[in-house]
Amino acid sequence: MPEIKKGKYIFGSVKVGERGQIVIPKEARDKFDINPGNELLVFGDEKKGLAIVKMDLMKGLALKILDGTFNKDEEEKDENE
Repeated sequence: MPEIKKGKYIFGSVKVGERGQIVIPKEARDKFDINPGNELLVFGDEKKGLAIVKMDLMKGLALKILDGTFNKDEEEKDENE
């Protein structure tokens, strides 16, 4: 799995099956601790494509936003890492 930029990876390609399913490569599952039964959230942007994120990660972010503890400085710090 080549790291193309700090924290950014290319895990290879996948094929979409007849039922619209894909298999997340093992290296990606290991790197992001994705296990059977985990819930994933799928985002879409018509210009940028799809993003798949673990639900528990998004839940934590949503709670920070709702609690008022998430701010722009944290967002910029996360993007630069």
